[in-house]
Amino acid sequence: MSRPAAVLFDCDGVLVDSEPAAFDLLCDELAKHGRPMSRAEAETTFIGGTIAGVAGKARGMGIGFGATWVDDFYDLLYARLAEGTPLIPGVAALLDRLDAAGIPYAVGSNGTTRKMEITLGQHPEVWGRLKHRLHSGQELGAPKPAPDLYLAAARDLGVPPEACLVVDDSPTGCRAGLAAGMRTVGFASGPRDPLAALGVHVVDSMEALAAHLGL
Repeated sequence: MSRPAAVLFDCDGVLVDSEPAAFDLLCDELAKHGRPMSRAEAETTFIGGTIAGVAGKARGMGIGFGATWVDDFYDLLYARLAEGTPLIPGVAALLDRLDAAGIPYAVGSNGTTRKMEITLGQHPEVWGRLKHRLHSGQELGAPKPAPDLYLAAARDLGVPPEACLVVDDSPTGCRAGLAAGMRTVGFASGPRDPLAALGVHVVDSMEALAAHLGL
């Protein structure tokens, strides 16, 4: 494939390994509210959405998350993530390769800017390069699968959508990239089928992504 003019990364599950902590906490909350789920079931049910979306979906399933649950969950999640959130292996090296190739990049997440600051901010080797390139679909008012988030990131980089490549680990995020008219790559640390079903190329590591990009 030809090299893209810009690469737009999802954050959770692509740049930082934050999803285990988030889903462990969510499973704790589901159990407290009388609807225990395994991690696998919770991921299948809720991955790719906002925390407000999780709350709405859970309430629709009859789970009694109260009016303040979203804010309360974020407080717990931020504290847990601040204890230590590792980078996905190979992220810094991939950014090095993109820099060397002159390919700009940005981050588009359904999470809050504060969440990205907490997780990415723990890693100076990438934080300085990403801190001014963070985009929150939640704060934009149009979370994925709407294309607005990735379109806004492309616009800020001054790159046409069709020249961008999106890297996302959820079907929701990949649908956003496709809806934006961007080449889209699924990043799968686990089962590939939900991403491959969308017709996108799927990689399982930053090294594989670099090879796909010809870097």
